[in-house]
This record gives sequence, structure tokens and C-alpha cells, in this order.
Amino acid sequence: MKADNFVLQNYLDRIGYQGDAKADIATVTEMMRCQLFTVPFENLDVQAGKVVSLIPEEIAEKIISRNRGGYCYEVNGLFAMALDALGIPYQFVAARPMFYPVKRPKTHMAIVLTLNNEAWLCDLGFGSYGIRAPMRLDLLNVEVRQDGDTFKLGKTDDGEYLLQALVEGKWENQYAFNLSPQDWIDFVPANYLNSTHPDTIFVKKLLIVLHSQTGRTILFGDTLKTITNGHMEKRIVAPEDRAAVLLSKFGLKLTA
Repeated sequence: MKADNFVLQNYLDRIGYQGDAKADIATVTEMMRCQLFTVPFENLDVQAGKVVSLIPEEIAEKIISRNRGGYCYEVNGLFAMALDALGIPYQFVAARPMFYPVKRPKTHMAIVLTLNNEAWLCDLGFGSYGIRAPMRLDLLNVEVRQDGDTFKLGKTDDGEYLLQALVEGKWENQYAFNLSPQDWIDFVPANYLNSTHPDTIFVKKLLIVLHSQTGRTILFGDTLKTITNGHMEKRIVAPEDRAAVLLSKFGLKLTA
């Protein structure tokens, strides 16, 4: 994944990464955490009636130059640009969200990278219960603690990888995927669906998520949730206060 205007150092500055960036899992892990803590998962463009652009240069300009966030194709696409700049082999995978009551298409994008013959799942765009660090694909049915969250990878009856999160003491399916490699262009139909279909959550409601070491902050519709060390506080955001909340909690401007 390349963009003519992507400069690795500009990306590292945007996410607050310090130190040397190398083609190793330590760099990938720190880079992933830094991006999650600075670049919000957000659907402001969809809420404004726009189809999200998948042009790589526009993604880089939006997130790096304009301090915006994005949803899965954008934030994972940006991360893939950094992996490419570091010379780290990776592939995109198409994932099926599994928390709906009925079967849904594979509309989510994630990344599987390879370092030292080990495959790792990376994902910076799954919202509330997204992983916070790379997960090894060969460690199946092993509970992995990441800050205050716990995840595990298993297999479905069909042999696909299944990501689960521990939610209020119960394992909840998040998404399933296989290792069939996907090209960037393969996500154009799913992106159009997520940007325009009236049944998608992105069209129905504003959704913004920003992670931190102690939890996450979520604005879903008019409800602001702040989760700190497992404790959640909720409040309703009045329409006249939305712009201030976007700026103070997520660093976002409606006009950006």
C-alpha cells in the first residue's frame, strides 16, 4: 500500500512515535499502539453524506495533514503504508463481523503481516473491541491480555480464524477471516456499502472511538462513553455541544 505523499517520518510525528522505526515486531507493536491512541476511528465523512475515499494519497492527506481519523479501510490503509515504508511483508484480509444476529458480508478489513516466519494479525479499525497489539496467528485459544482487554484467536467450524473478546465476563465473537489475500481494490464495494447503505451502522449513527492505555472514549450517536480501567461513565451530548466534545475528546473538527 503506497501513496506518493506518504512520508514515514510525518506519519511517525502524527502518531507520536519516538525512537527508531525498524522492521521488527517491537516497532510494529509500538506503532500500532501510538496510532490507536492518536488517530480516532470515526465516520464523520459518512455522516456528512460522503462516500469515503480509498485513494491512498487522500487517506494520507486526511489523517496526517488534517489530523482526522477514519474507519477500517482508512486507518488500516495508513498503517499498511507505514509497513510498506519499513519493508515489512503483509497482506490485507477480508473479515466477516460476527456480532450481528444474522450473517453479514465480509466488509471489514484487517492486516496480516509476516516477520521472522511468524504471521501476526494487526487491526486498527474495529472500533470498541479492537485489538491493541499484534496477535500471533499460531497461538490459538490462548487468552491474550492487552491493557484492560482480553482477546483470543480460535477457529470456526469452517476453518477460518475467529477473533473473540472478553466482554463482561463472556467471550463474544468479533470477526472471522481466512488468509485469502485481498487487493486494495477488492474493498471498493464494501466501502461503498458502508458509506451509503441505510442499514449500516456508519450511516445510521455517528461513531467515534479513541483508545488509551486505560480504556477508550466512545461517541455513539449522542451518547459519550468514557471507559477507564473497566469503569464506564456515560452522558448525553447536546447538539450544540457536539463540536466542543469532538475537539476536546477526539481532537476532531467538523470542518476538517
